[in-house]
Amino acid sequence: MTRTDLTRRRFTLTALSAGSAAAGLLGGTLDLPGAAGAQTAAAGGPPKLLRVSFPVAETGFDPAQISDLYSRTITAHIFEGLYHYDHLARPSKIKPLTATGMPEVSDDFRTWTVRVKPGIHFADDPAFKGRKRELTAHDFAYALKRFADPALKSPAWGGVEEIGFSGLNALRQAALEGKQPFDYDREIEGVRALDRYTLRLQTDKPRPRLLESLTGGLVDGVAREVVEFYGDRISEHPVGTGPFKLGAWRRSSQIVLERNPAFREMLFEAEPAADDAEGQALLAKYQGRRLPLVDRVEVSIIEEQQPRWLAFLNGQIDVIAVPGEFVNQAMPGGKIAPNLAKQDIRAYRVLQPDTALTYFNWEHPVVGGNEPHKVALRRAISLGIDVEREIQLVRRGQAIPAQGPIPPHTTGYDPAFKSENGDYDPARAKALLDTYGYVDKNRDGWREQPDGSPLVLEIATQPDQISRQFDELWKRNMDAIGIRTAFGAAQWPEQLKQARAGKLMVWVLGSTAGSPDGQGSLARMHGPQAGGQNLARFKLPEMDAIYERMSGLPDGPEREKLFFEAKRLAVAYMPYKTHVHRIATDMVHPWVEGYRRPVFWQDTWQYMDVDAGRRAQAK
Repeated sequence: MTRTDLTRRRFTLTALSAGSAAAGLLGGTLDLPGAAGAQTAAAGGPPKLLRVSFPVAETGFDPAQISDLYSRTITAHIFEGLYHYDHLARPSKIKPLTATGMPEVSDDFRTWTVRVKPGIHFADDPAFKGRKRELTAHDFAYALKRFADPALKSPAWGGVEEIGFSGLNALRQAALEGKQPFDYDREIEGVRALDRYTLRLQTDKPRPRLLESLTGGLVDGVAREVVEFYGDRISEHPVGTGPFKLGAWRRSSQIVLERNPAFREMLFEAEPAADDAEGQALLAKYQGRRLPLVDRVEVSIIEEQQPRWLAFLNGQIDVIAVPGEFVNQAMPGGKIAPNLAKQDIRAYRVLQPDTALTYFNWEHPVVGGNEPHKVALRRAISLGIDVEREIQLVRRGQAIPAQGPIPPHTTGYDPAFKSENGDYDPARAKALLDTYGYVDKNRDGWREQPDGSPLVLEIATQPDQISRQFDELWKRNMDAIGIRTAFGAAQWPEQLKQARAGKLMVWVLGSTAGSPDGQGSLARMHGPQAGGQNLARFKLPEMDAIYERMSGLPDGPEREKLFFEAKRLAVAYMPYKTHVHRIATDMVHPWVEGYRRPVFWQDTWQYMDVDAGRRAQAK
């Protein structure tokens, strides 16, 4: 599925295989004001064009109302937060973006003060009535308050609420109880602009890792007059201070970003590790160059794997995450295919900070709840899932087995952690089902529930080829242990909408970490975030207590013990079956320079360059 972003501190939802389809919304083309003028190259010559693709359609471009990777990738290039991740630093490093420096933090980690750089301006837009509009601390305070506005039903609210900005939840409750519009003008202690350039944040409890929440995606500068100008159509009109602006948009088909003429002078700078040869080479080549390096980015929505791969081979898109179906063709034996090497195509293989998983709706009468027989059912299903076969046949080796909910590259991840339900063991699955009364009572070849009612797993899916392969494997796995399956196909955004409403029984999807802190992945088991990060709507007081205690602890042995306890509860109650951590194999045409896959962030296109002459020569 698609990285929550829900909050960037948390995780972003991603398509299970990076091959799922997505629904169109309104159709037609949306052309934005000022698009034509933005096509002029900054330094003379023809505009530099970067062409990429998404396997899943966007859902919109309002930071407060999106949670999927693909929409968030677009907004990450239009809006800016206070801080961002160094493009070349590995391990990741947080640096000021629109802030003048790192935040001032009180000793108890409850008060954070950030100063915004003067002289940063939003892209020109009719909402500003011909005036240049400077970014201020008020724009960040307003953006944070928007997550709490009940009218927006923000999927990120659960994560923001958990941070505990003093007075923010009370402000939300006042709107709910009074059935009045949210009062953005009411001052609260937790989110305040002290003056034009000073933002003061205060939390009810210590939040040692709040900086990660302020980095890219959760707290972007949003102009109130733009939101009020466009009203219900704000998702169609993102206006930020970033390097690009939305130029044109054909829903579920193509998104065009163009250089933001109002973007300030920002030069390429980074701090790769001394022993990072690739990073050092990129720094040497681009240091001091003005960003963005390209003038225009065209994003094509290509849902099926074969057309997307052919588009890359034909030079119609410049960069691709190789679809699983073609990985062995592109990288036989782990090496780039000779025909691709002759074209100077480059390949990069990276283990991602993500998890592909199945969720079980905790409120569903068949698979939900903590009664012993319901827990046994979920665990039996887990034991019946042949993850190794999934990796080899469907994912073409592009993943490693997952034993727990925490993804690689984040705190709390332990490659040695072993789940008792992590291995494929159909004999044990059948024994568990038998013990708890899930037997074939009417002798039709399928198990019934303990009370004799039908047992059917209703699995949400998408109408594309790769999803059909996953469905076939699901059916094979469940047939082997006597559980009947039924598949309900719909476009990905529609399935996400249904999941948030608690209307799906079982869905297979993915999540990608938005920060180095593994606690973000535990948000999907935090009761207060049910329907947001917590799609399974899982509720367990012991898990909630662990989660909330972790939030206030600094990194260290005590917090690591809590990670272990959380993982133990996750595999014991099984609200999610974690399948794999995915591997990305990216390929890049030789006319694209400066490519490097980001770890926890999406704003990368401004750092990539295109040699238009070499592209023309290749054609």
